Amino acid sequence: MTILVTGARGTIGRRVLDRLHAAGHTLRASSRTPEELVVPAGVDVAALDLNRPGTFDAALRGVDKAFLYAEPEGAKDLFAAAARAGVRHVVLLSSSTVGEPGAETDPLALHHAAVEDALAASALSATVLRPGAFAGNAFGWREAVRGGQPVRLPYAQAHTAPVHEDDVADVAVAALADEALAGRTLTLTGPRSLSFREQIGILAALLRREIPVHELTRQEAVEQMGRFVPAPVLTSLLDQWAASVDRPVTVTDTVERVTGRPARTFRQWAEEHLGAFAQD
Repeated sequence: MTILVTGARGTIGRRVLDRLHAAGHTLRASSRTPEELVVPAGVDVAALDLNRPGTFDAALRGVDKAFLYAEPEGAKDLFAAAARAGVRHVVLLSSSTVGEPGAETDPLALHHAAVEDALAASALSATVLRPGAFAGNAFGWREAVRGGQPVRLPYAQAHTAPVHEDDVADVAVAALADEALAGRTLTLTGPRSLSFREQIGILAALLRREIPVHELTRQEAVEQMGRFVPAPVLTSLLDQWAASVDRPVTVTDTVERVTGRPARTFRQWAEEHLGAFAQD
């Protein structure tokens, strides 16, 4: 039985690959640039470009299960290729935005909803994972914190329930193994809703020094973040943050129900990655 892991260079895909390899599964890792993949010994490597359907059949040949993410434009073809290849079960990495208020007009939600709709229309057995904000988004503050500068961000009192990337990977692996999770849509969060200011405060406490916060106006955020975040995604993020100022977001117990242990906290994530924020 071969399991395909797409996005094997990504934050979640790599964690899923490593866990499955440690458990002794036969694996294939895919990327649009497979020559750049560094994988554990014995892992097959294949080219799969989500925007090039011609790469789908070869990457999926002989695959029994797959951990996938997808682009809307190629999703229908990707899932059709998986069905032709005889893939028995798919775990799709989606986004919690699909299930949130305003999803019908939110660009980020629409992106992921189109993929989910294509999957639902296919003949594939599937589990859909909808993680919320990743704890690793805090890496966006790294350079400012390391340099002793203020963290510049909009909506400092906006709440998220940051989910640890290891928890997402653990749930993905469980969903690949447990057929009881087939047909389920799982929304994943961390165990606590925290404002951005509170998250920065946790980092400050661990570093034992103050981290000043400079709150940007929305227009300043557009000018600063628009240099590296696509406009539709940026609009989606800013709207989400504006709506959650001083309003804790819903926390789920999905990680604990699936894995049998509590979800990792943002403090745990910060402790694990504290060196990335320490001053030289």
